[in-house]
Amino acid sequence: MFRRIGDIEKRMGVKLFERSRRGYRPTQSGEEMASAALRIEEEVMSAARRVAGRDLKPAGAVWITTTDSLLAGLMSPLLAEFRRQYPDITLDIAVSHQLFNLTKREADVAIRPTNNPPENLVGRRVVDLGMAVYGARSLVGDEPVFETMEALRQLPWVGPGAHLTDLPMFDWMIDQNLEDQCHYRVDSVSGILAGARAGIGVAALPCYLASQKDDLVQLTDPVPELTVGLWVLMHPDLRDVARIRCLLDFMTETIRPQADWLAGRPL
Repeated sequence: MFRRIGDIEKRMGVKLFERSRRGYRPTQSGEEMASAALRIEEEVMSAARRVAGRDLKPAGAVWITTTDSLLAGLMSPLLAEFRRQYPDITLDIAVSHQLFNLTKREADVAIRPTNNPPENLVGRRVVDLGMAVYGARSLVGDEPVFETMEALRQLPWVGPGAHLTDLPMFDWMIDQNLEDQCHYRVDSVSGILAGARAGIGVAALPCYLASQKDDLVQLTDPVPELTVGLWVLMHPDLRDVARIRCLLDFMTETIRPQADWLAGRPL
């Protein structure tokens, strides 16, 4: 890096950085060059998105970012069927609780739960995801009766870790004064599920995920404050790309018929 900076300075005949014992500090010329480089990067990214948007055939790669719980509890079978219907489309999945930068094409599509999608992205709110309180049979018994939150506060709890502070359950647990009962925190929903199934404590979990586990008992109705939308998001420049449009339509058509189950409503 130092060698390249030196070569650029030599070719341009200007100093880009002032060197001192504290490190490198950009000169005015260096700041102007950095600003120009950022503009060039944005132009290149914008051109790449526009070119990608001219695709007419549903073929090629789609980079998807989603969460561990959605991938394990809902999407894997759907994506398997998508691949059968569109064998010319390759799917590359990144599991993360952070929303990748779709402007810089770190991913093409984000499928994730949120009530506040970024304003610079477009997409669809496909369904609502319900959450309720669940506990392991080994902890609460086969037919537990907890008619009030006060009764639930007497139980140990499993809660979200620091990387899940943007989820509704984080604020909800604080509002319900459950902090003193929460002695086990995990920074993934799948980890919270595992903790609840192990009997470490009860937990607020997505109904679609917890209702599939026979060793868990649902202790409450879906909690309205915990309802979150399931969004399929993308950059506006990619909305007309054939392979991405196919994925958006497929997800909508296959997920919406499961709306009651995903919201935690009785079937």
